[in-house]
Amino acid sequence: MSKEDYYNTLGVDRSSSDDEIKKAYRKKAMKFHPDRNKGDKGAEKEFKKINEAYYILKDKEKKAQYDQFGHQAFENGGAGFKDFNFSGGFSDIFEEMFGDFDDDMGGIFGGGKRSTRRQSSSREYGADLRYDMDVSLEEIYSGKKIVVHVPTKIQCNTCRGNGHEKNSKPENCPTCEGHGSVRASQGFFTIQQTCPECRGEGSIIKNPCDDCSGTGRVDKKKSLSVEIPSGVENGTRIRLSGEGEAGYKGGPSGDLYIFIKEKPHSIFKREEENLYCKAPIPMMTATLGGEIEVPTLDGSIVKVKIPAGTQSGNNFRLSEKGMPIFRQNGKGDLFLEAFVETPVNLSSKQKDLLKKFIGDKNTKTTSPQSESFFDRLKDLWNKK
Repeated sequence: MSKEDYYNTLGVDRSSSDDEIKKAYRKKAMKFHPDRNKGDKGAEKEFKKINEAYYILKDKEKKAQYDQFGHQAFENGGAGFKDFNFSGGFSDIFEEMFGDFDDDMGGIFGGGKRSTRRQSSSREYGADLRYDMDVSLEEIYSGKKIVVHVPTKIQCNTCRGNGHEKNSKPENCPTCEGHGSVRASQGFFTIQQTCPECRGEGSIIKNPCDDCSGTGRVDKKKSLSVEIPSGVENGTRIRLSGEGEAGYKGGPSGDLYIFIKEKPHSIFKREEENLYCKAPIPMMTATLGGEIEVPTLDGSIVKVKIPAGTQSGNNFRLSEKGMPIFRQNGKGDLFLEAFVETPVNLSSKQKDLLKKFIGDKNTKTTSPQSESFFDRLKDLWNKK
């Protein structure tokens, strides 16, 4: 049975450029890759065919021989494909696709030299940390520096983060011979993996530091001063670059993220830049009018005029007595909701005076809301 034309196998013309041939190969290799077609013998066969075709057509000399003599150029002892050791891994195919491969036969089909590029480094970034900071409304109002104590990992002072004893050095990893990667056969293919012995670094520490056990870092509670901006909003995240955990074996440190958690306040409720509170007003002040004193977050006392006849639920607005506006000039407002306080623990004399007041025939005009409420109830009952 005659072999299929290599150009037809890749779906290109004989006049196609090297880039067009390579693009066609990549497309078909992705489509028929055994990892994407597990157990499909037809896809595996097609995968071999396109690799055979590309192996010939990507090489200018072999391509010229094939253009002149066809398949016969590589038969009967020629530089044929039938004796080639097709044991390369899927990773090698993708190295070809994305530029990380040897441009000889070994890069695609195995049998070539091991890549000297390390797959990864054991000098890993340290972990990012989160710290929830409880902050009072007063501290947010004024802005403040607060010292926090964060459990973390810091660089080992004994070995300065390199993980080995003084006067000793890392040695070449015997498993990967310093390459940082190893090849593992999985049936028909070979897969390149990070070396499990050295974790991709290419070297191992035979004499680890006693203080950090070779990791280059130790546990410690670190004290940091954090600037709380005036008017900062609840839930705001503050990033402290490089203040997270130290990296593994001298790697870069992670970051620390401070999350602002506003504590509930006993008097004020905050909504963005505005403050709200309920202000108790003595009954006589609400009845006759007068003044009440209201504390503010800056420590001052504001006197508020209460008009005669003030009822519970009446609102008063104090301009610019709220929270500072975050990263802007100015302040919000303070809103007071009045609630009239009923007197308690009255003396006999006070009770007698109130009884006389209630018995006065003119009291109907002093409680218009009550009268209106009961009048509406009477109308409702009369309609039934």
